[in-house]
Amino acid sequence: MTNVLVTGANRGLGLGFVKNYLGKNVNVVSTTRDLESSKELLALKERFPNNLEIFELDLLKVNAGYTLANFLRDRPVDILINNAGIGSTNQQFQEVSPKPWLEVLKVNLIAPLMVTQSIINNVKKGVAKKIYFLSSQLGSIEYNTSGGMYIYRSSKTGLNQVVKSLSVDLKPQGITVVSLHPGWVKTDMGGPNAPVSIDESIKGMIQVIDKTDIRDTGRFLNYDGKELPW
Repeated sequence: MTNVLVTGANRGLGLGFVKNYLGKNVNVVSTTRDLESSKELLALKERFPNNLEIFELDLLKVNAGYTLANFLRDRPVDILINNAGIGSTNQQFQEVSPKPWLEVLKVNLIAPLMVTQSIINNVKKGVAKKIYFLSSQLGSIEYNTSGGMYIYRSSKTGLNQVVKSLSVDLKPQGITVVSLHPGWVKTDMGGPNAPVSIDESIKGMIQVIDKTDIRDTGRFLNYDGKELPW
């Protein structure tokens, strides 16, 4: 049976991934920063007690990745979805300050690599050997024609560079690494005016995950499968 690991699964896209994969009868390991407040995730655990595991993980902690590795032990991970991410306010020129910027970089840029490094042996044990990072079109330098959003843009641009390096380093081991843009989605972060529903985004991204393999490693793809410029 396929084993999928989803970080930041307590709401939004992360929760959407968990719901959809459970519907496909796969084993899902999910992480959440605060277990007690993850009510929808806990409700899913009651419905799928044998297919869903929930692990409380604070990505801001230095040893978060290694804590997760200890939890997984020798279990294989076929698909790793580095979904966890945060946004920020005050991102326009002359409004940016270091503290919120550093927090966003820790969660959106540094933590995904730390998690990947710590559980890479689990991915090697998997059959699919696939790693996906939820990036954003806002991280595309070519598409930046409106400026602003310094904090979020820089975190996702940096993440894309991490993805590219990982794709080179892990290709000899048969591991596929892809950067995914979920679209502008109706989530707490995307807001109510976003044109794409969570369900539409998740179904599209899962199709991309199903179709991509080692030949696609190092690509930056939209949720509908279209190539995006770096």
